[in-house]
Amino acid sequence: DSSRIRAAARVIKKQILDGATYAQTVARYPNVFGTVYIGLTKAGESSGEMEKTLGRLAELLQKEANIKGKVTGALIYPVFVILLAIVALLIMLMFVFPTFKEMFDNLGKELPIYTRICIDLGIFLKAYWPVVPFTLFSLIFGSYYSYKYPVTRRLIDITALRIPIVGELLTFANLSNFFAVMQVAYDAGIPVIDCLYLANMTIDNHVMKISIESSAKLIQQGQQLSYALKKSGVIPQMMLFLIAIGEQSGRLGEMLTQGIEYIDKELDKVIDAMTKMIEPIMLIVIGGMVMFLALALYLPLFQSYEV
Repeated sequence: DSSRIRAAARVIKKQILDGATYAQTVARYPNVFGTVYIGLTKAGESSGEMEKTLGRLAELLQKEANIKGKVTGALIYPVFVILLAIVALLIMLMFVFPTFKEMFDNLGKELPIYTRICIDLGIFLKAYWPVVPFTLFSLIFGSYYSYKYPVTRRLIDITALRIPIVGELLTFANLSNFFAVMQVAYDAGIPVIDCLYLANMTIDNHVMKISIESSAKLIQQGQQLSYALKKSGVIPQMMLFLIAIGEQSGRLGEMLTQGIEYIDKELDKVIDAMTKMIEPIMLIVIGGMVMFLALALYLPLFQSYEV
């Protein structure tokens, strides 16, 4: 479906017919295939197991797509509800509360603080409505810039890992791709240190990436993979046990495969837990918003009936 990939495929076909290898041709399109894919295809050709490597790469790409789909699906609902709540709140403040101002003034009593806040805010937003899209645009742009700027990105990544459920979701989602790439690279005959390098390129969280980079330095110093990953502090204990067993038994590839299954199951559990938590949290947030607006709207009327 991608015109960019179709164009690249035509050039790759021509270059292969002219005598180039598949790995050599895809290496000319890092923006299309990515460094991990290119590195693994080179290893597959060098080891003479190109067919198996491409099969594992296909499974790996499908796995990454499934993880993104699960995470995106879990986040779509709360984002939609939050946006809908913001729109409803703006409509109430800008069009409903200002119409009640004259009636509230005729009551002759001091308005509750909830009502005063809503009326004043509604009048301000109605008079200066360009502030709303400007604020939303500023928040979106500021969030994007903060995520791209290294200093704020590091703070965001640190904070995200400390949030319950969210931190576990980010950890297992990153580790699922990490160990999948490591297993494919190891089976393709790539040295462990290079496997770690390729796998670490799939990590999105800056804190986890730096921690695993420190593990690579330990391996270069002669330490075992399990010990080096343990020092990173971001790998689950069960995964470390499996890697250690694989190293001692000479079956690291098989243990990595079992470890990936364990990581995927944990990721599914976290996504299920987060999905179940979203509904009550959204009910509390929306209920609190409705209660605040109801108090602001009806409390002056109830006070007017007091003797």
